[in-house]
Amino acid sequence: MASTSNGKKIDEVNKNILRKLRDGRKSYSAIADELGITENTVRARVNKLIDEGVLKITGEVNTECIQGLDVVIMGVKLKSMDLQQKAKEFLNLKGVISVCVVTGRFDLLVTIEFGEEENLSLLQFFSNELVKIKDVAEVESFVCYKTFNFYVPFVL
Repeated sequence: MASTSNGKKIDEVNKNILRKLRDGRKSYSAIADELGITENTVRARVNKLIDEGVLKITGEVNTECIQGLDVVIMGVKLKSMDLQQKAKEFLNLKGVISVCVVTGRFDLLVTIEFGEEENLSLLQFFSNELVKIKDVAEVESFVCYKTFNFYVPFVL
């Protein structure tokens, strides 16, 4: 059994439900039929996984299909080692989709969405958003020119 971030175990039934939810629109009754369990069992387990922070059902977009939408992955090196707090601070910046604490030459990998219509560019992000975070030693940005199976929530 796998463990969740809160230490609880995920059993095989939950793993199978999660696999079926790769299509987040799939009905609980269809999942129940495929797994040989009741629809109420699927509903209760999905709700519990959501409540425990294991699962989030959301719509995501292919960035290449929305004109003017760009994604940048930014490597961030910090002056402090308060990595989790800094990650949370980055999440509050406009356009930030996700933040990962990582090993390697960077401390954080930040995924950011930019859009022409929303008036947020990489330069504006550096000028107006990134300056809000203290103890940033270095950043390196990686503009995604072509993606494969890369979908993100539309947050702008």
